[in-house]
Amino acid sequence: MLTLGKYSIGVGDRFARQARAQLRACLMAAEQGVEVVPVWNKSNREHLTIGSEPSSVRAAADQAVRELKWDKPYHVDADHIRHETVDRFVPHSDFFTIDVADFIGRPADAGAVKEFLKRHVELAGKITVPGIEQPLEISHADVERGANKFLFAVQEAGRIYRHIEERKGKGNSITEVSMDETDCPQTPPDLLVILAAIADQGIRLQTIAPKFTGRFNKGVDYVGDATHFENEFNADLAVIAFAIKEYGLPANLKVSVHSGSDKFSIYAPIRKALARFDAGLHLKTAGTTWLEEVIGLAEAGGDGLALAKEIYAEALAHLDELCAPYAAVIDIRVEKLPSRQIVLRWNREQFVNALRHDPGCPAFNPHLRQLLHVGYKVAAGMGGRYLQLLERCAPTIAKNVTENLYARHLKPLFLGINPRVDAGLRSQTI
Repeated sequence: MLTLGKYSIGVGDRFARQARAQLRACLMAAEQGVEVVPVWNKSNREHLTIGSEPSSVRAAADQAVRELKWDKPYHVDADHIRHETVDRFVPHSDFFTIDVADFIGRPADAGAVKEFLKRHVELAGKITVPGIEQPLEISHADVERGANKFLFAVQEAGRIYRHIEERKGKGNSITEVSMDETDCPQTPPDLLVILAAIADQGIRLQTIAPKFTGRFNKGVDYVGDATHFENEFNADLAVIAFAIKEYGLPANLKVSVHSGSDKFSIYAPIRKALARFDAGLHLKTAGTTWLEEVIGLAEAGGDGLALAKEIYAEALAHLDELCAPYAAVIDIRVEKLPSRQIVLRWNREQFVNALRHDPGCPAFNPHLRQLLHVGYKVAAGMGGRYLQLLERCAPTIAKNVTENLYARHLKPLFLGINPRVDAGLRSQTI
């Protein structure tokens, strides 16, 4: 089976121009003794917005790997695919994020639910999960409720998984199941029901993206109770380790954090949990690289700064249209957005300080950042004019892309984690 490494990072690249800069960040981590596998991800929605094809992601990744002589694993992710969109990705991807969030809550066949309950009587009662202090107390009614809520979605994941396997061949791809783009977080008992159902479907799952408590808004920090998230994240890692043994799931199965870029306030709890459980992580980023492109344009000054201002002005003028598809993962206060006239008067330092995600900078504006995060459609509409300026400003942009991924993401999450976790730490429960 094609196997995903312990630590991996999804590196989105809206316009397929920053693969080398992204890969340099992984090289810097490797030089410090930590292998973080790059996974270039791009969704069908992004391809439709940009007017690109999945082949462009593979081509950019392969070229970067050749030029930088990367001799470690790397992958290309068909991000957030569904049955009706998967086929265009099959020839070019070896990682498939199967998104079944929209199927959560749809009732499965009553006979299938009954069969699930009969097969998994072990899910009801007190379940002792190593790493969780108190046993999970799950009633038969809770299991039935969970099956009614999640079984149909898992069955859909199985259908897509088998479709991919028929076309790629058995063991020739990495599977992630995504359930994060939904309203309600999944509890540890929910996750246990989901993983049991995934095992029943024969899905060789290597990463799962649950919905966590709190908001994972695009391009800005986590919004919520970080302590509650830490307890929840630890419990999910414990449940995954338990389910691997209980249901024969792949030993490298790990959690995936979607919209994970720039969630600085929970990186320390995540890192601590990874050390405690000796667990892996897949962190999915996307728009953070696109934002570094805009920052690089602004830092270059001249035409680059002018174009960055133009992108903001157009995004502001089409705010409702741009925000609608991302309503669940952005939180923009319109009154906090500077006017077009104000931004046009900014110098490059003012623009960069407002956009760069530096929470300690008084000028940082998370509302402007979120708007530009979803505003890549504006740049796509500029066509060659935008791409030509990317080339002209390439050194400045590349520096920002690499530093952002390495210093703000890879270093705080992965560097220095000791895989030989102290036995006393690992034995602690939550």
